[in-house]
Amino acid sequence: MVDSSKDVNGSFSGDKKIIVVFVLGGPGSGKGTQCTKIVENFGFTHLSAGDLLRAEINSGSENGTMISNMIKEGKIVPAEVTIKLLQKAMLEGGNDKFLIDGFPRNEENRAAFENITKIEPEFILYFDCPEEEMERRLLSRNQGRIDDNIETIRKRFRVFVESSLPVVEYYELKGKVRKVDALKPVDEVFETVKATFAPFHTEVE
Repeated sequence: MVDSSKDVNGSFSGDKKIIVVFVLGGPGSGKGTQCTKIVENFGFTHLSAGDLLRAEINSGSENGTMISNMIKEGKIVPAEVTIKLLQKAMLEGGNDKFLIDGFPRNEENRAAFENITKIEPEFILYFDCPEEEMERRLLSRNQGRIDDNIETIRKRFRVFVESSLPVVEYYELKGKVRKVDALKPVDEVFETVKATFAPFHTEVE
């Protein structure tokens, strides 16, 4: 386990600086939509921890089966499992700029990510949106997502507030949080996001 992380760090420690931006926001805050726009405009690679876990489960690998069983039993997937998947995706992606969406979900994730990858995020893009608005959006977009019913939604909000907000607060103390008012219309939100990512635009050769 230690060896593989050493290899990954070896691969990362070339001339290129790896830029990582953590994208956090409650369910329904519009993160996904904005991530798509950032990828199109600034050449970042978008990695969703949830998507990577789902892809691993669908691959039918031994690792995937283990993840699937843990989720079925209501257990939290260990941070290092998710981080290894993120690391693998970063190395295979061949880019040096990554948006990591919906991660770290808690303080343990955050500490483990920095310990294992030795990468500290450039900044945290935090989509700040009132709970009532997120609830309204989730209920209106309910296109077959089984986790989008009112009880489950409220549970997801609670988990976000209890687990993920401390991560935002940690980085806030380091001056690394870029807070975005996610209540505005999509295009207005992106104007704010664009200003935050402007420095990276000039680096595109």
